[in-house]
Amino acid sequence: MKETLQRIVRSKWFLASAGVLVGALIILGIRFVTYQPEEVVHYHANFAMYLNGQRELFKNPVYYTDLTESCAVEEQMSPHERAHMHDGVNDVVHVEDHAVTWGQFFQNLGWVVDNNIIRTPTQLLTPTDQNKITFMLNGEETSNLVSRIIQDRDQLLVDFGATSTQDLQKEFKTVPSTAVKYDTSQDPKSCSGHEPTTMRTRMMHLF
Repeated sequence: MKETLQRIVRSKWFLASAGVLVGALIILGIRFVTYQPEEVVHYHANFAMYLNGQRELFKNPVYYTDLTESCAVEEQMSPHERAHMHDGVNDVVHVEDHAVTWGQFFQNLGWVVDNNIIRTPTQLLTPTDQNKITFMLNGEETSNLVSRIIQDRDQLLVDFGATSTQDLQKEFKTVPSTAVKYDTSQDPKSCSGHEPTTMRTRMMHLF
């Protein structure tokens, strides 16, 4: 019996199998030790909107997302989780996913905002010879807002009306620059935060 066991141990198949097993254990050990959570996406931008000379204040509570109840353990975020406002702050966009556009953000609010129309829940605004739709992003006018990805600390002005260039500049100065403050402070209502790294999450990462 002992000699049979020794022959098995010395056989090429046993040595090869043992080598594969040891190699696999080494790889799994490296994956266990070097596990890192996925990248957290959470940054902020500022905006302001003027319609016929009046600043839109977004007073309706439906514009603000209560993420303490809506965040769920899912592989894919909902549109509102990706870009939203909360806590009644009407000039800060919270972005929690890659490649979120300004068009998608306004859609999450229930608005349509593009070059040809501004549709709010209560009115429809279309450009005429006198009234125009103007987008000013980071101090520069742009005609391609819908597909523009929201960048960290963007400042956006949306204007509709017979607004002069001088007045547009004045309106843009009212766009706050508080995104940096939100970037550097803890947001308890974020959907993008990670659970603490546990033995379970490390084990799931092995395979």
